[in-house]
Amino acid sequence: MKEGVNPVLKRRILTDSGAGWHATAKFWGSQRLSSKELRDAGLKATLPRRKILEVLEQQESRHVSAEDVYRLLVETGEDVGLATVYRVLTQFESAGLISRHHFEGGHSVFELNLGQHHDHILCVKCGRVEEFVDELIEQRQRDIAEKAGFSMTDHCLYIYGICAECQKAKS
Repeated sequence: MKEGVNPVLKRRILTDSGAGWHATAKFWGSQRLSSKELRDAGLKATLPRRKILEVLEQQESRHVSAEDVYRLLVETGEDVGLATVYRVLTQFESAGLISRHHFEGGHSVFELNLGQHHDHILCVKCGRVEEFVDELIEQRQRDIAEKAGFSMTDHCLYIYGICAECQKAKS
């Protein structure tokens, strides 16, 4: 399914090394989806779909709004409307190709669904989003669900705060 690693899609992930948190760059594999994979997801590989997918694949920031996608397409000379961008993103979400997040601020952002679970920490001042994985938090959530008699199928965790750079700028 994957065709190799796209270095543009390297991202920072916060991990707990046991000696404290640190940011590392991780590859989650290639983000290149072929026309066949679009068809396998039940979607025709139309030009607008391929162009929107390209934008999602090539963004350094993995979390982009529909407006960001539209602006980037217009900047590269693509003739696509904002309504088309919204429609295609919704189709990609329904097909499981992307995930939608509703971070604080009321607008949705999208990221490619790479099949790797992670949580998010967001700066309420500048909007910066970091992704992290913490097995202790994951286990605690499973324990809580089990204690409450739930079989956990999914979860998401968003932590809101002020990043170090914004804290420095404040002082």
